[in-house]
Amino acid sequence: MAEEIKYYGTGRRKSSVARVYVKPGKGNIVVNGRPVDEYMPFATLVLDLKQPLALTGSESRYDISCNVKGGGFTGQAEAIRLGIARALLEAGEDRSALKTAGMLTRDARAKERKKYGLKGARRAPQFSKR
Repeated sequence: MAEEIKYYGTGRRKSSVARVYVKPGKGNIVVNGRPVDEYMPFATLVLDLKQPLALTGSESRYDISCNVKGGGFTGQAEAIRLGIARALLEAGEDRSALKTAGMLTRDARAKERKKYGLKGARRAPQFSKR
């Protein structure tokens, strides 16, 4: 049996980590064993997740399966998006289209830690004059 061609990309965002596998197919997207429309609660997140495919014009050329852990739905969707973009690069898709749209840049913003003496990362306790 011939070995199946698979391209891999890792995506991270906030506390989410996505392992994305792209293989030639019909355009099916599976996230954690469920169809993407069933897994993601909002259609806007699904559109966001499919951006790299739309930019390269390859929505119906690849099947995508991914495992994603940690964070909320938005962080997971953005982690999957980065993973898809990286896997498409490996598959030989147009780098310039993905690069100009900012799909290859990892968004490093994360939650700032709480500091002692404060109520949050920067929120100070309420001042009382008396």
